[in-house]
Amino acid sequence: MQQAIPATPEAERGDLQAIVKNYDIRGLVGDTITVPAVRALGAATVDQLDLAGNELVIGHDMRDSSPGFAEAFAEGALVRGANPQLIGLCSTDMSYFASGVRNAAAAMFTASHNPASYNGIKISAPGAKGISLDTGLAAIRDRALTYLADGIPAVAEPGLQARLDVLGEYAAYLRELVDLRGIRPLKVVVDAGNGMGGLTVPAVLGTAAGLAALPLEIIPMYFELDGTFPNHEANPLDPKNLVDLQARVLAEGADIGLAFDGDADRCFVVDEQGQPVSPSAVSTMVAIREIARARAAGDAEVHIIHNLLTSRHFAETVRSLDAEPVRTRVGHSLIKAEMARTNAIFGGEHSAHYYFRDFWGADNGMLAAMHVLAQLGATDLPISELAAQHTPYFASGEINSTVADIPAAYERLYTAFSSETDVDELDGLTFTHGGRDWWWANIRPSNTEPLLRLNVEAATPELMASVRDRALEIIRA
Repeated sequence: MQQAIPATPEAERGDLQAIVKNYDIRGLVGDTITVPAVRALGAATVDQLDLAGNELVIGHDMRDSSPGFAEAFAEGALVRGANPQLIGLCSTDMSYFASGVRNAAAAMFTASHNPASYNGIKISAPGAKGISLDTGLAAIRDRALTYLADGIPAVAEPGLQARLDVLGEYAAYLRELVDLRGIRPLKVVVDAGNGMGGLTVPAVLGTAAGLAALPLEIIPMYFELDGTFPNHEANPLDPKNLVDLQARVLAEGADIGLAFDGDADRCFVVDEQGQPVSPSAVSTMVAIREIARARAAGDAEVHIIHNLLTSRHFAETVRSLDAEPVRTRVGHSLIKAEMARTNAIFGGEHSAHYYFRDFWGADNGMLAAMHVLAQLGATDLPISELAAQHTPYFASGEINSTVADIPAAYERLYTAFSSETDVDELDGLTFTHGGRDWWWANIRPSNTEPLLRLNVEAATPELMASVRDRALEIIRA
């Protein structure tokens, strides 16, 4: 029988108030996130999601602290009566797969693209449903705080623990969704950044899981699982972390390059000329394929999700295919919820998160990469030309500014732009100027730092630069 867990000394409790974020849990290992804190979070998750007697999938990435944290979470869950199913090393989308296919709650230990000194937890309700601060994370935090202070009592019927291997099942499922067998041969350089792509790419795109070979020559970079990230940070959103991949694509004469982040749920694309492909262009390519697939399956009404920072071209393309684009705020759990509400078949974010109805509404960078490979392999065009078709406008990219008084900056922006634009406050402030010389600018605050994030897109590069510079001058005044 599982024994109750005593109260934790204050010095070992970490800082749950700091590490529980809007959409996940993340902190500094041994400082703000500790083994006792994780154990308490495991117990609290069982209580909040009513998991006593039910499965709880627990997976982890390659960080040194991850296996110990996964075991601690399972200990807390067992005491409160859940049945932990330990799937071991996995990508975040593998944990979503296990949660979806088993209709079980899941906890994934990862800090995604953050440095080695960090770790965290992404918690899903059964069916890979997202949980945010407003829909359960805050309650889990508060229960865990009580357990740290008072101890974790054991239930009358403690849970049972088991170990599962889902990698082969996961790889086979993705191959069912995107058939790559008939494409032309492609040479593909993949930078896993010493993250979990080093496990999933050989299984899904290669033969490591016992599946048949595909017409892909995979050239691996940094496939060794190493949570110290000895080559570069596993954050492809930062251009400096794409430099090695860009050089290797050119050196190999490859058709395409793919870069995964640390937990391999995001994928970035580099063309044959070594140039990054915008996630909005990738989203558009995937949306076109998913709309066609939905139409072939008989879907009469098709909805596609995009956050307010994706290119205007994305929504234009969706409408041109008689599907309905649905604009949302930025945020993982928010988009998952909107996917469910609208029964959307696909959702794309500017940050290279790609969501699929056929993947329980969860995001899956590998699945997006497979769609791009399928599109590229079905044509003789290079990926640069395919991307150019879906990058007709000009974007600033995200520009951060440290701002001490965010409300005052908002007031200055509103005064400067509101008379010439439409304004909405769906997520921060968005100013939209219509007509032939159209542009839009979004300014939104960081959830964790005193930063304002600026994104601008316009019909011409000159107009984009003008709006960008004007907005930055006002923000930083």
